[in-house]
Amino acid sequence: MDSIRKSLNLSDRNPGAAGKEIIVNSSAKLLNSYSPIDGALLGAVEVADESAYERVINEAHETFKEWRLVPAPKRGEVVREIGNLLREHKKDLGRLVTLEMGKILSEGEGEIQEAIDIADFAVGLSRQLYGKTMHSERPAHRMYEQWHPLGPVGVITAFNFPAAVWAWNAMIAAVCGDVVIWKPSEETPLTAVALNTLCRSVAEKHGFPGLFSLLVGDGPELGKKMAADRRLPLISATGSCRMGRSVGETVAARLGRSILELGGNNAIIVLKDADFDLLIPSVLFGAVGTAGQRCTTTRRILIEKEVKDEFLRRLLSAYKQIRIGDPLKSETLMGPLINERAVEIYKNALVSIKEQGGEILCGGRVLEGMPSGLYVEPTVVAARHEMPIVKEETFAPILYVIEVSSLDQALEYHNDVPQGLSSAIFTRDLRSAERFLSAAGSDCGIANVNIGTSGAEIGGAFGGEKDTGGGRESGSDAWKQYMRRQTNTINYSTELPLAQGIKFEL
Repeated sequence: MDSIRKSLNLSDRNPGAAGKEIIVNSSAKLLNSYSPIDGALLGAVEVADESAYERVINEAHETFKEWRLVPAPKRGEVVREIGNLLREHKKDLGRLVTLEMGKILSEGEGEIQEAIDIADFAVGLSRQLYGKTMHSERPAHRMYEQWHPLGPVGVITAFNFPAAVWAWNAMIAAVCGDVVIWKPSEETPLTAVALNTLCRSVAEKHGFPGLFSLLVGDGPELGKKMAADRRLPLISATGSCRMGRSVGETVAARLGRSILELGGNNAIIVLKDADFDLLIPSVLFGAVGTAGQRCTTTRRILIEKEVKDEFLRRLLSAYKQIRIGDPLKSETLMGPLINERAVEIYKNALVSIKEQGGEILCGGRVLEGMPSGLYVEPTVVAARHEMPIVKEETFAPILYVIEVSSLDQALEYHNDVPQGLSSAIFTRDLRSAERFLSAAGSDCGIANVNIGTSGAEIGGAFGGEKDTGGGRESGSDAWKQYMRRQTNTINYSTELPLAQGIKFEL
C-alpha cells in the first residue's frame, strides 16, 4: 500500500472534497477505509461538510460557464490526456480497487482498462455530437437540431465498480461540455480520491480545475442532497433499487433528469442444444466473478429438463475448482464480500432458501480461518420459480437453477421478475435465438446469445428496464442524456408563412 500511496498521491488522511481546489478541512469527520481482504486500514478520507458542498457546487457552475464554450474536439483532447494518464497508473489504480473493494486483481485492472476505453471512446465522440437536418414545410426555411452542454452533472456510484462507472459518466459528460460532481460509495473513497486527483490534474493544466469535482459522504444524506439540488440538472445514480427510487422520485419532483442504473436479477436460458463448452465458463464467471457483486451477475439458470443433470454435473465439478482467497494472488478466482452486512445478507438468503423449499447443491457457508470474516462459498441452489427469493436480487454468489419444459416457459419465468438488466440464451437454433431477441422475448436492456450476462463492452449503451431504472450509460447514443437538444428554424425569405398553413392577418 505504501508504494500505491506514493504513486497516487494518497496519504493516511485525504481531503474528501475538491472543486477548483482541493478542500482541506482539519476538523472534518473522518471516513476510514478498511480492506475487505484482511480488515487492514488503508487510509482515511475527510467527509465533505455543508460549506464544502456549497463551494463545490458553486465552483462547478463557474467552471461550466467556461467549459461549455470550448469546442467539443478540444474537450476531447483533454479527455485523451486523461486516458493516457490512466494508462500510466493502471496497475496501481487496479491494485487499489482490489485492496479497497476485494475483487480479484485481473478484475481490478480490468476496471481501470474500462475507464481508459471509455476515455478513448469519448475522444472519438467529441467529433460526432451530431444533430439532424429536417425539411421545412415552408418555402425558403431551413430546420435543424443541435445539441448543447447541459450543466453540472451529479454522479453517484456504488462500491462494486468504484472507478469504471464514474468514468462511463464523466468522460462522456466532459466531451459533451458538462462538468461532473462525484459522490462515491463510502465503501471505496480512496479509489475516488486517487482517480479524481489524477483526472483533475489534467483538467487543471488546461485551465479547468473545477471540471471534475469530488464530494465524499459517510452515508446516503449527501446523495439525497444532490438529488434535491436544482442546480444539478442531471443525476446519474448507480446502486440498489431502493436507492434508485429515492433518487428518481426526488429528481422527478423538481423536473430534473436522472440516469438510474439499479438492480439486476439476470438469467441465462439454457436449451437442450446448448454448447456446454461455452456455457459452463460463461456461467462460472457470471455467477462467481466479483463474488456475485455485479449488477449483471448471473443469478438464475432456466434450463430444459433434458440437459439439467449434465449441466449440474459439469457446473458442480467446476465450482469445486474455484480458488477462494487473497484477490491479489494470481491464482485466486474469488475474493471476499465487501462488508459484514453483505455476509449477513448472504446468510439470511440461505435461511430463506431452505424455508422456501430450495436445495443447496454446493456451497452455503461462511469460510473460517480466512484473513477476514467476509469470505463465503459460491453457492448453487436447486430452486423453483415460485420461490419468492428467486425474484429478489441477493448481492452475493448465489445461483438458482430452475427447470423449464420449453422456451415458452423459460421466457415466462425469465420476464416474471421486477428487474430487467441483463439476459442470455445458449442455443444453436437460430429461431430460438431470434425469438429470445424479439419483442416477445427478453424484456431486459441487455440480451445476449451464447455469451453470459456479465461483462458488457463500453461501445453499447448499458442499462436496463423495469426496476433496473431505465437509464443508459457508456456507448451508443447514451451521450444525448448529457446534453440538451435544440430545434432551430431559419427563415431566409422575405415572407412569413406560418406552419400548417395558418392565416393570421390584420
